[in-house]
Amino acid sequence: MVLLLAEHADKPVNIAHTIKMVLVHDLVEIDAGDTYCYDAVGNADKEEREKKAADRIFALLPDDQQNELRALWDEFEDRKTPEAEFANAVDRLLPLLQNYQANGISWKEHEVRVDQAQKRMAPVREASKTLASAADAIINHALKKEYFKPAE
Repeated sequence: MVLLLAEHADKPVNIAHTIKMVLVHDLVEIDAGDTYCYDAVGNADKEEREKKAADRIFALLPDDQQNELRALWDEFEDRKTPEAEFANAVDRLLPLLQNYQANGISWKEHEVRVDQAQKRMAPVREASKTLASAADAIINHALKKEYFKPAE
């Protein structure tokens, strides 16, 4: 997605660097156990679990690789560079697309409200007006199809 959508980033991004960042981020999530984004209980200790996973994974590597990959992971988490902003946007956009294409099955199952989905897209809005507009259109269409609960 980074490769295909980078042209829509509001700020220029280094595509190779951003791809490395999302891959490293996903490795840590896999090791820590990915947490459903709307699971308040599961998200309570997510940061701690991911930090421990990152520490464990990166400690297995030679120092130069450990430092490089840890820096990529930290950059993703900090969201302060254009690449990190865009990486986070893609990380949020993909599940939105997947859930929408699956007729909102997990949104319905977990009774996700539309305002929760809109809030979840904040990093997309920070990184790309074009992708944010697309995300908003998907959310609005999903609401019309009753994939979401109404806002509180």
